[in-house]
Amino acid sequence: MCLASPRAVDDSVSPRQADDSVSVSESLRARLETQLEALDVVVAGVTRDLLDARPAPGEWSARENLAHLARHSTVFLERLDRILREDAPRLGRYRAEDDPEWRQWASLSVEEALHRLKDARHRLITWVSGLSRDDVRRVAVHPSFGVMTIPQWLEFFLLHEAHHLYTVMLRVAEARHAASAATR
Repeated sequence: MCLASPRAVDDSVSPRQADDSVSVSESLRARLETQLEALDVVVAGVTRDLLDARPAPGEWSARENLAHLARHSTVFLERLDRILREDAPRLGRYRAEDDPEWRQWASLSVEEALHRLKDARHRLITWVSGLSRDDVRRVAVHPSFGVMTIPQWLEFFLLHEAHHLYTVMLRVAEARHAASAATR
């Protein structure tokens, strides 16, 4: 399978380049409102040891993935505000390793990470609800995907979040398997 490489980004971006048909769909709103409900399944009955287990040195534990989601949500809200304030801002890739606040977030308890994640989601839903038609059409430039409207940024955010929710499930399953193998 051959995937196209990311396209070169056009420097001449208009802040309102998107056409009038751009909107935040009901499906997108529903996923914003419900995607984190998966946490009830993902972390139900999971011990701290399982959440803190690292699959390999240098790889994040399930808890650290949850902390990443909380931090990324906060950073994402800041970026969305930039899209409304600035004309087509260039938003670089977020990398926790380059974030001066990441170490503090990475050390959060599961409870605090989940609290901050849910708080950020509430703020995001409120933010989206307050968008005007003109706001929705605003754009920002992603280094790989180019010019993206606010709904496209929201889709991107939800896909990233879903990836990490899945990773949390995998980390817990791997930790359970390792713990089970150690007691045999």
